[in-house]
Amino acid sequence: MSREPSPPAAPPPSKGGGFAARLAELQVNRPALPLLVAGLLTAVALFFATRLSVLTGFESLLPESRPSVQELDRVAARTAGVSTLFVVLQGGERTQTGALQKAADALVPEIERIGSPWVGSVESGVHEAYRYLAPRAGLYADLDRLTKLRDDIEARYAYEVSKATGTLLDDGEPPPEVNARSIQDGLGLNGIDAGRYPDGYYQSKDGKTVVVAVRSKIMASDFAAGTEAIRRVREAVERVGPASFDPGITYGFAGDLQTGISEYAAINDDLTDVGVTGAALIAAVVFLYYLRVRTLVAMLIAIGIGVAWTFGFTELAIGHLNMATGFLFSIVAGNGINFGIIYMARYLEARRGGASLLEGVRVAHRETWLPTLTAGCAAAAAYASLLVTEFRGFRDFGLIGGAGMVLCWAATFVALPSVLAVMERLIPLEQESPGLLGRLRRRTQGGLAFGRPFAWIAPRSPVGITVAGLALAAAGVVATVAYVRADPMEYDLRNVRNDEQARAAQIRLSALAEEITGYVGADGMAILVDRPEQVEPLRAALYARRDAAPEGAKPFKEIHALQDLVPGDQAAKIPVLLEIKDRVLRARKRGLLDDGDWARIQAVIPPDDLAPFGMGDLPAGVARAFTETDGTRGRIVYISPTTSESVHDAQYLFRWADAYRETRLPDGSVVRGSGRAVIYADMWAAVIDDVPPAVLFSLAATVLVVLGAFRGGRPAFAVLGALLVGVAWMAGLLVAMDVKLNFLNFIALPLTFGIGVDYAVNIVQRYTREGAGGALTAVRETGGAVILCSLTTTLGYLALVGSQNHAVRSLGVAAVIGELACLLAAVLVLPAALLWIDRRRPKGAESFLAVRRPTA
Repeated sequence: MSREPSPPAAPPPSKGGGFAARLAELQVNRPALPLLVAGLLTAVALFFATRLSVLTGFESLLPESRPSVQELDRVAARTAGVSTLFVVLQGGERTQTGALQKAADALVPEIERIGSPWVGSVESGVHEAYRYLAPRAGLYADLDRLTKLRDDIEARYAYEVSKATGTLLDDGEPPPEVNARSIQDGLGLNGIDAGRYPDGYYQSKDGKTVVVAVRSKIMASDFAAGTEAIRRVREAVERVGPASFDPGITYGFAGDLQTGISEYAAINDDLTDVGVTGAALIAAVVFLYYLRVRTLVAMLIAIGIGVAWTFGFTELAIGHLNMATGFLFSIVAGNGINFGIIYMARYLEARRGGASLLEGVRVAHRETWLPTLTAGCAAAAAYASLLVTEFRGFRDFGLIGGAGMVLCWAATFVALPSVLAVMERLIPLEQESPGLLGRLRRRTQGGLAFGRPFAWIAPRSPVGITVAGLALAAAGVVATVAYVRADPMEYDLRNVRNDEQARAAQIRLSALAEEITGYVGADGMAILVDRPEQVEPLRAALYARRDAAPEGAKPFKEIHALQDLVPGDQAAKIPVLLEIKDRVLRARKRGLLDDGDWARIQAVIPPDDLAPFGMGDLPAGVARAFTETDGTRGRIVYISPTTSESVHDAQYLFRWADAYRETRLPDGSVVRGSGRAVIYADMWAAVIDDVPPAVLFSLAATVLVVLGAFRGGRPAFAVLGALLVGVAWMAGLLVAMDVKLNFLNFIALPLTFGIGVDYAVNIVQRYTREGAGGALTAVRETGGAVILCSLTTTLGYLALVGSQNHAVRSLGVAAVIGELACLLAAVLVLPAALLWIDRRRPKGAESFLAVRRPTA
């Protein structure tokens, strides 16, 4: 393998060149000073970066000024302070009858002793509600129905007495019989599932599961406090030892508190896994290219400093990460290390040409600051394009990514030369390594020539490669237009959340607990009115909307309020109910009701002191779901979906959200609703509105950066042409793979403009320096570093594919496709086109892209 050429002679010094030379001298002769400054800044940045938290809710992706977010915060402050934790007790096939109930009875007082704020209340069933509501069950029946029941019992009693005394004068149809069933029907209890709560417990109908429901003052989004609450409850359960009541009893946790904490922990673990995977892949490919441990260590130090600065800045500028930005560690590292790769490639090329340490640093400064700054500015502009959006997930992503590119570039040029100087003092670069690694590095002259296969392919058929590349790009554009018209959005919410298989057991327990307890609000959205008097007008307006919708497109099923539990016409019903009681007791004495019937209806017979009651009289266990954190009742309304499965369909959520987002009442007041339905609908609306301007801004910014770097002319248009070919390929591949667009993978398109242009910039820079016929040299020499840059960025994105979150995976897939498409356009189609053009020009003519070379 031939020795690589020596670096070209330095141009005459200019103002920028003088600064670069002085900086190089400082970094080489006094490396401790730049490293001390970088180290102090890094220590401060790390201090702030470690304070970053991750917000996991969709609402964190929307601006706080959105009415839906403000309303969600208002409702959460009044209602979401009480979260639910279910302790699910399950028995085996041989579990003794009643053992689960005994275990639940023992758990209730033990958990209750934990106290506030960890535990607000504990219950193992509807015992409290049953004791209060059963004797008052008749108050929920219509007055006409009660009156008929009273008259029927009276008529049957008179009939039986007359029949027994022989005074029955009418042999016609006898009055209805008096039994448990007729009395339950008359009281309106015939539609109630008597087996729903066996013995009053939250118990499954097969008897194998009992649920203990815990209400906590800790919000599900508070990871630290929520973790502590679950720990305390777990310790209480272990003290009781459910298995001591029967060896077959096991337990698990479910509910929104457990789900929230599990989701947060999963995302944190995911961030760590993705970050470690990305770092390992990047480090591996860098080492594979250079085959030098010192080079790898130097570059990792530089990129580590840049990433630390980036996330220290993030804590100061934003204060948190969200679902869209939490995985930027891997992306920033994969993009940001590219500056070091280009710098290191030029530095090593100069050293292999015989340059000293100082001269090698000077050459690397002089010849890489412009292309790397151009690439960095283009990438930063692509990220910054997201700042024009309202969607906070995009804006935060753009701010962090744009700042990251600038800071990683600065970290490279501040720290990397000084690190190289220190390493040179410890182990001179000329000192050869013994063994296989040393022999392999000598044979490859410092790195595997990643660009040489493309330099071999391009001249074989430059015309065919160019035409095929342009044809595929045109096909990609046509396919994309058709795909967009067919609505490529992802509407299945399960495909943008964490992988359900990873928490299948918890999902199963949550579904089981919600089914057994029947807790209102499990799927329903809470609406908070200003005054209880607004509830009925609100329900009337909402039901009118529901009823006006066509079948199959109903926006919701029912509306629940505490007012439902306060029957009307109580004053009129109470005398009738007491008369019914009197006649039932008389009928029992007469033998018209046997012991079995009496046992079935005894609990619903009203007391003698039955009196009207209001919302304030309802027991806490009955009113808890409708009670605000300060004890206020009657202002919370729940609107439930048509089915539990429909909440996973975004198109259904749009209908649901539109049905209750804003309701104007007859008195002119406006009631607003929020919750995940409105939040998700607003999120998609923001995404759809924001993506076109973000893409256009990214493209415009990239064009301006390239035009500025090359001072216009043919080189700039060559770079932009290669970029557009790569983007068209990317779009076509996404269509061919039927990739659905969601709130996260949209980001890949504007980013591809700014990051994908990097590769063509470096190829064209080297080509213009080499002159006519230099396309192959550009690919062979600079192309290796360009491909390494692409690989590090690609691997940073590829690490996202291992995420538990489907939306993050889809971003990784889309970004990897964009990276590879732009790379191939830069190192294959662009050189082939340049070769084709050069071969058609007269011999000895100046390069097709010849321009006056910019100087530092």
